[in-house]
Amino acid sequence: MLRIAKVAGALCGLLMSSQVIAGGYADHQLASEFVAKLEKEGFNRAELLHILSQAERKDSILEAMSRPAERRLTWGEYRDIFIKQARIQGGVAFWDQYANSLSRAEQQFGVPAEIIVAIIGVETNFGRNMGRYRVLDALATLGFDYPKRSEFFLKELGEYLRLTREEKVDPLKHVGSYAGAMGYGQFMPSSYRHYAIDFDGDGRRDIWDNPVDAIGSVANYFVAHGWKANGVAVLPVKQPETQEWRGLLAEGLKPSTPLSSMRSQGLSVPAFLGDQDGLLMEMETASGPQLWLGLHNFYVITRYNHSRLYALAVHELAAEIRNARANAKGG
Repeated sequence: MLRIAKVAGALCGLLMSSQVIAGGYADHQLASEFVAKLEKEGFNRAELLHILSQAERKDSILEAMSRPAERRLTWGEYRDIFIKQARIQGGVAFWDQYANSLSRAEQQFGVPAEIIVAIIGVETNFGRNMGRYRVLDALATLGFDYPKRSEFFLKELGEYLRLTREEKVDPLKHVGSYAGAMGYGQFMPSSYRHYAIDFDGDGRRDIWDNPVDAIGSVANYFVAHGWKANGVAVLPVKQPETQEWRGLLAEGLKPSTPLSSMRSQGLSVPAFLGDQDGLLMEMETASGPQLWLGLHNFYVITRYNHSRLYALAVHELAAEIRNARANAKGG
């Protein structure tokens, strides 16, 4: 009987080494094609299936995807989430703590320190809230069980597995947002692979645990998406008495209306901006609508998150943090 037990145990171990117990997403109908693509890049099929078998579907992720704040809140409501005194003071403290790195990033990339700080402040409250879902679970849930954007999230799942292999980290370890965004700056895996940098020179690009790398990576992301040094991003516009300007209100995110056209309709657009293209936006607040003029750098901010509300929140938080820090220093 002992000999039989030993043989059975050996056979069991052999099977476990060559096969994966079904479970998680390993036996999903889309898994075979997904795994086959990564196999062509040198990934081990058994290891991939083992990872997928441990990925868990999260219904709360699917629910969150159906009701993002950017689609259900007005500008006034969205602004109130982020423009709070505690977050402003948190930004001042973060800036003071990493002043040298922020100054170096500003000089190297041309992205103002306050914009970098505000991005990290809006995304994770300066590292205090980096998400609560395993990145593997988030990307697998959305890749395999969210047909509307399955292609995108399966691509990001592949990028995540490439990333963890490159950085030699456990794919089961890291947590992030319900959409699979990670670290201080909440980079999606593809953004991490393409834009994250080693900004402190320690040989690793780590935006999960290293604020200095996160600072450099956010700045690098902005430059890669066309940030113009010393350019204006967005500014408020006084509403004219006449209504002809309303025909210039635009949908979308990309500036496409010449500023000369806006001036001809009675809008007070500063002369120093020249005749570049702008985006005229009417945003709702509790006290009534506000007019805003978005320019090229505003569009660049929306490359981080494709939302006007998001870009305005980054702009306003950046200004509040900059002013609060200057006041604290007596200037």
